[in-house]
Amino acid sequence: MTNSTRSGKRERLAGAAARVLHEQGVEKTTLADIARAADVPVGNVYYYFKTKDQLVEAAIAAHGRQLESMIDALDRLPTPQERLKALVHGWIEQRDLAAKYGCPTGTLASELDKRDDGLDRAIAKVMGELVDWMERQFSAMGRGDARELAVALMAAYQGISLLTNTFRDPALMELEGRRLERWIDSLA
Repeated sequence: MTNSTRSGKRERLAGAAARVLHEQGVEKTTLADIARAADVPVGNVYYYFKTKDQLVEAAIAAHGRQLESMIDALDRLPTPQERLKALVHGWIEQRDLAAKYGCPTGTLASELDKRDDGLDRAIAKVMGELVDWMERQFSAMGRGDARELAVALMAAYQGISLLTNTFRDPALMELEGRRLERWIDSLA
């Protein structure tokens, strides 16, 4: 087996772990569930990950890579206002997923917070990177209250994700997303 094949299978398992953990939760998810989602024999999972916690760590890393990729794409937009609004638009596009399962990162953070293994700090770091990025955007808009605004934007998203999921109503995400886009415009 080549390094490329091993790396591809490991990444596939990490991506599947992120997806299945989001859909089923950490406690309900088994290694067999993740293996099935990744289309990898369950025995092979142990070659890459010795424990379920290692798979959770890999899922957190996958969230981090997705965030990095998203930020790279957003940073290509010409203005901070456009970047922030594109972020919100991306949330709106994920409204059906949020209605079904909640925010992928937020639900994982909430679940991991109830454990005493330190994984909650790893997912908090990923979420913190998004808040830091938002702060840089608000700062580039000339806002002296950039950190406060970044926290407010993250809080609005996490709150509407929870409500969208609780009521199983994707329209709530769209409604709040449009309000957030107007709010961003009002800050420019």
